[in-house]
Amino acid sequence: MNIENLSCNKSFDGWHKQYSHFSETLNCTMRFAIYLPPQASNGDKVPALYWLSGLTCTDENFMQKAGAQRIAAELGMAIIAPDTSPRGDGVADDDSYDLGKGAGFYVNATQAPWSQHYRMYDYVLNELPALVESMFPVSQQRSIAGHSMGGHGALVLALRNPELYRSVSAFSPITNPVNCPWGKKAFGAYLGKDTASWADYDASMLMRKASAFVPALVDQGEADNFLAEQLKPEILEAAAKHSGYPLELNRREGFDHSYYFIASFIEQHLRFHAEHLYR
Repeated sequence: MNIENLSCNKSFDGWHKQYSHFSETLNCTMRFAIYLPPQASNGDKVPALYWLSGLTCTDENFMQKAGAQRIAAELGMAIIAPDTSPRGDGVADDDSYDLGKGAGFYVNATQAPWSQHYRMYDYVLNELPALVESMFPVSQQRSIAGHSMGGHGALVLALRNPELYRSVSAFSPITNPVNCPWGKKAFGAYLGKDTASWADYDASMLMRKASAFVPALVDQGEADNFLAEQLKPEILEAAAKHSGYPLELNRREGFDHSYYFIASFIEQHLRFHAEHLYR
């Protein structure tokens, strides 16, 4: 598989690298970032955390703002951050920020014109890990995390594929997209009017009926402007209680939806994942 290195920066004795490649799944050129801790330079395969970002973001936001590299270097953990949607001149788009480019919602679109490219679920689940594991000293031990739209994606991927992920965490996730404006808009466009199909991408609905468990950690800021209308953590919490799901949900007083919030608690999340990746 051909990939092109776009940038390379030493960080905490590891390396942050950015690559582009043609995605067969998405039918366009995609970009992703990877942080390889110093342990990977010894030829040892290291476990991986896949990070999914939120609306309007790219692969760069988390890597530049979260301050995760220091702890990842200590723990010997790779971090892989894909873009949030397909990109390119031939890729369908919308004028609004919450649909189209930058707003892939980590689903496999079934409706035209989105279905030609918008298959982020399959890309994150299959194509990207296969590429990473074949090209870098990264093992098949995977965890997954994300923020907002990416928190939704991380939870859905882990809940639907518990055999593939050791743990899952999220900051400010969209927990019940079938019942919030962001989710209804995106799912209506990407998945169509048959709302029965939407349930496959709703973390609260999946957690409520779960029988196989991936340890889950969620942090939610109490000063988040999107809390009541879009995020609805209480629905996810009720779903976990119903199924007995091992969910730790922390409500953080005074914190908002920004990367200031993520940077404040990313160390706890990385140590949570390391505990399960190295178990």
